[in-house]
Parts: sequence; C-alpha cells; structure tokens
Amino acid sequence: MTGNMWVRQIHRWLSIVFTLAVIANIVALTLQIQAAWIGLLAFVPLIPLLATGLYMFALPYLGRSNAARQEA
Repeated sequence: MTGNMWVRQIHRWLSIVFTLAVIANIVALTLQIQAAWIGLLAFVPLIPLLATGLYMFALPYLGRSNAARQEA
C-alpha cells in the first residue's frame, strides 16, 4: 500500500470513530447524562480527521505542480 492509501484508510476509520462519538454524545444528551468528557469525545478524532482531510484535499494541487515542473 502506498502512503496515500494509508492516509485514506486512516481517514475512513477516523470518520467512523468520529461518527460513533457524535452518536454517543447525542445519546448522552437524550438520557440527560451530565458528563463533560462525552461532549469532548468527538474532538479526539476530529483533529487528525481534519489533518488527513486537508492532506487529501491538497493532493491534486500538489501533484499538478509537480507534473508541470516535470514537463518543463
């Protein structure tokens, strides 16, 4: 597997973890459980999810500039 495939795979698994954390937060709110850590639980996967998402967003632009340099 290449590096880009690893980033995509990590991003997929982080999105699953983030979704489960949001669901747990909604369940805790409906059950009126007063635990601050449940509300902050979604932020744990959110930071690496943001980093991998921005990396994948920038890939086409980075590849285009490298291809343009190789052609010149």
